[in-house]
Amino acid sequence: MTTTETTAEEAPTGQAIEADGALPRDDTGAAAAGAAAGDGCSPSDQPEESMPEISVILASSSPRRRELLEKAGVKFTVRVSDVDETLEPDLAANPPQAAQKLAERKAGAVVQELLAEDLDGMYLVIGADTMVALNGEIFGKPAGFSHAKGMLRKLSGNTHQVHTGVALWMVSAFKSEDVTVGFRSFVDTSEVTFHELTDPQIDDYLAKGESYDKAGAYAVQGEGRALVKQVDGYLDTVIGLPAERLAAEFPEILGLA
Repeated sequence: MTTTETTAEEAPTGQAIEADGALPRDDTGAAAAGAAAGDGCSPSDQPEESMPEISVILASSSPRRRELLEKAGVKFTVRVSDVDETLEPDLAANPPQAAQKLAERKAGAVVQELLAEDLDGMYLVIGADTMVALNGEIFGKPAGFSHAKGMLRKLSGNTHQVHTGVALWMVSAFKSEDVTVGFRSFVDTSEVTFHELTDPQIDDYLAKGESYDKAGAYAVQGEGRALVKQVDGYLDTVIGLPAERLAAEFPEILGLA
């Protein structure tokens, strides 16, 4: 499994960096303690201020991503905005970066809509995009039977990569004039090795009908698992969202602590 994180800030070439915008901090507890010391009261006499509840928004209509978040125990709503998913030549030549950039676009579009509304609270917007790639070639959703069969023939007996980009935007807006926005994004990669497949096996799988809305023309969580010999990395990444990693790295933000 490989992971890459990037930031809006420039970093030295070749250095792995973590995308980390200015996420809002809750310093009210420290302020309360200081005030208590000043007026002779102990901090324990002051009411504790808890972290405001965060409204999690999934910027994806994918039922698979919804299932993964639900399985992780995350409470969320779904909100999708139209996004241009056209890839510039430099992105098309770099599948991991392409997945990450599209995830940022998807989440960012929803954030822009939120900022145009009368917000009150804290919001975490999650965007994701998954790319299947073999030798640098991106395998999108197949246009039809022949296209899907051609993809599976190429994947047969080979190891390919599945890159899932994830973008997390935090919006804190308790007053219309006091809005804080921060973001992090990363890409998680798993490697998938296929069995050697015969044409009759491919035809039989395609007849099941689950291929045509899936990148790479297969669903590892469905009947397509029979095509797969081995997965190295998070299975969730192959399905469409590394929810296990999200739960591990952001338990407080996602309400899983």
